[in-house]
Amino acid sequence: MPPAPPEPSPPGAALELLVHGVGGTTPEQMLDDPRTVRVTGDETAAMYRRTADQHAEAEPERFADGRPVPEAYCWCNLTSGNGSRALWLLLLPFMVANLAHWMRPPADRQTAAVRLYGVLVRLVALSLTVLLTAAACEVALDLTAWQCAGSARCAEERSWLGFMSAAQGGWWSQPGRRLALAALVPTALVGLLWYLSNRTWSAYEAQRPPRGDGDADATPDGRLRPALGRPGFWYGRRLVARLRAAHTAAGFLTVAAAVGGAAARYDRNATGAGREVLGWTLEGALFLGALAVTWVVCRRGRSERRLDNRVDRAAVNWLPGASLALLVLAVLYAGLPRPGWRSTGTLPGDPTFSVITLGQGVLVLSLAVVSTRLHRRAPHSRTVLYGLGGPAVAMLACALGGVMSGGVAQRVADWLDGPATPGAGHDPIGPPVLLSWQASAIPVLLLLLLVPAAVLAVRTALAARRLAPVVEAEYEGEQPDAVRTRRIAGTRACAALTDAAPVIVGIVSGATLLLGAGALVGAWVSETVPGRAFTGGHPFVESAAEAAQALGSWLIGLGFILFVTWGRRAYRDASARRTVGILWDVGTFWPRAAHPFAPPCYAERAVPDLTWRMASWTGRTGGRLVISGHSQGSVLAAAAVWQLSAGTRRRVALLTYGSPLERLYGRWFPAYFGPGPLGALHRELHCWRNLWRRTDPIGGPVNLPAEGGKPEVDHRALRDPVVYGRTHEHPLPEPILGHSDYQAAPVFARERTVLLDRLPPALPLPAPAPLPEQRSDESQGSSGRSSG
Repeated sequence: MPPAPPEPSPPGAALELLVHGVGGTTPEQMLDDPRTVRVTGDETAAMYRRTADQHAEAEPERFADGRPVPEAYCWCNLTSGNGSRALWLLLLPFMVANLAHWMRPPADRQTAAVRLYGVLVRLVALSLTVLLTAAACEVALDLTAWQCAGSARCAEERSWLGFMSAAQGGWWSQPGRRLALAALVPTALVGLLWYLSNRTWSAYEAQRPPRGDGDADATPDGRLRPALGRPGFWYGRRLVARLRAAHTAAGFLTVAAAVGGAAARYDRNATGAGREVLGWTLEGALFLGALAVTWVVCRRGRSERRLDNRVDRAAVNWLPGASLALLVLAVLYAGLPRPGWRSTGTLPGDPTFSVITLGQGVLVLSLAVVSTRLHRRAPHSRTVLYGLGGPAVAMLACALGGVMSGGVAQRVADWLDGPATPGAGHDPIGPPVLLSWQASAIPVLLLLLLVPAAVLAVRTALAARRLAPVVEAEYEGEQPDAVRTRRIAGTRACAALTDAAPVIVGIVSGATLLLGAGALVGAWVSETVPGRAFTGGHPFVESAAEAAQALGSWLIGLGFILFVTWGRRAYRDASARRTVGILWDVGTFWPRAAHPFAPPCYAERAVPDLTWRMASWTGRTGGRLVISGHSQGSVLAAAAVWQLSAGTRRRVALLTYGSPLERLYGRWFPAYFGPGPLGALHRELHCWRNLWRRTDPIGGPVNLPAEGGKPEVDHRALRDPVVYGRTHEHPLPEPILGHSDYQAAPVFARERTVLLDRLPPALPLPAPAPLPEQRSDESQGSSGRSSG
């Protein structure tokens, strides 16, 4: 008799690591089981398993059928955990500026143009810090302490300002002392931003990624390793610390310039050479401090090729302290007695906003020149706005900062002015002229946006009509239903609107730049009084301009109120907080390379978590692992796989679905997720599969062809809905899933099995360790035998 064939060996340990997408979810939903247990991690981010699978590695029979043990990584609390995260809405301009840093066109090496791009974005970010601090100074120093406290009518209506009223003649009635006291408000704001940045720096940027042969700068075939695969990419501890010190110093110096500059200008026009020399000395020290801050910001960018554990002690320790000392000296200087000083009009220094606006415009235009040069070296049709995505987003960050600053100033001015109309009466309370001109540009911008919005609406309707026969052809043999077909075709057409976002961003950014330039010119040439920017022209033009300014002022104020209201609601409501979290899921994926006061980068915690888990599990069990990421989770999964050593990466498969890797990240961040980096990831991975639907507004194909014996990454588009009409298996209408429920598709489990089968066989499992309960019983029995 022939010998019996040997029994097939068990497939060995297998793990499916699930990573959720934007908005978050619960472990129970991810694992489809109400009983889950946390196996590693903390309350912020952790790995969960079903209770029955807690010790699956010690039970080899669980792997006999080849199915992997599911394990869920929940990271939603990194972006929408507690109510204080809702306050991050106020940091939106900083976050948008940070995004512009990562939208650089690709380059083969670290050229001078690449370094110049980073320097320009960091300077744009620095201007936003100065703008925010200047807006706080405008409200506290100019509108409140200078204008309102110096006005008999305003101070009389505000009893809490009585001790600073110029009419009372008290010790605080002198303008310099009023400014010195009001400087506490912007100083406290800068201090709060420093505290929040320092606190999140120690919690996020200090997470060390694992080391391995990924420390090399080149791939095995000699190509330069993609940036996300370098060991220091997710370790921005040094850069954020240095930028935090520089931006904190810039905030203190801005407050010092507002307080001390007003007093110095008065002393130059008054008698007394000693005071004048003191004022010039103070302003010279502030100028030197500004040069030091600019040098620290421009001097050095990110270090990604190695783990940089150093901290620039000189900048981190001395720069904020020295600037705070200058602020104290400016406050003391402004508090010196000046009996003849009276506050009239606006606070001297209104040109500050004009200088900031002009500087931001020059920086954005310079950034556009550098981006165009980089894009021409390596052009690609999928890159948004022909490489100008970064400058366009930087312009939006400046616009957001201007709108928020103008909104606060306009609302506070209206509140302090009471029933009076800005520009009327003897002592009106009003913000700088430039803010009034910028407010008048808001209605014009909204009118301009109506045109592309109408074009997109018409184009979407026509696309839905063209897609109707295509949809019916895909469900061949089904009885046509006009309503069902129209709904499916409309969903597909609306999903395609995502690809039109670059055009909208380009139009808004270009219009904002032109309107901002017009507002700047108008503010310079207008004959103005506080709060009234349009005088001396044709009556019709003047009336139209004033109407636009009034409407824009109310729109800015309404927008800011809605902004704060949304943040307050998100602070109390978990569902609203989750909506805010979705915004941060997309915007705070990237490290803080440009602005240290931006919301922290959750990926600097999530990517090391995933990398450590994959490396430790495969090293301990020798098993096969498939990391399964949905939506934003697929971006985290890809970033974590990039960080693995080559030996570990051979035992890992990547399954992505509803993934924005190419559709959003590849187009907007081509230097990091463009065709080159994604192609390198495809070559380095043992196997990768991507699932997508045409009804998905976020996910899409990654467009990586078969290469080197590896099949094409993209699966053909999944049907959505699965069934067109009613059948015996589906007696009720099936929903159009769009971006959700990919795991419910039958193809999902099949593709996961194919990926696991393509991985190398699992290494022999180690001897099963006793469960904790068994170890406890054995120790008790041993103790009993010893005592007997």
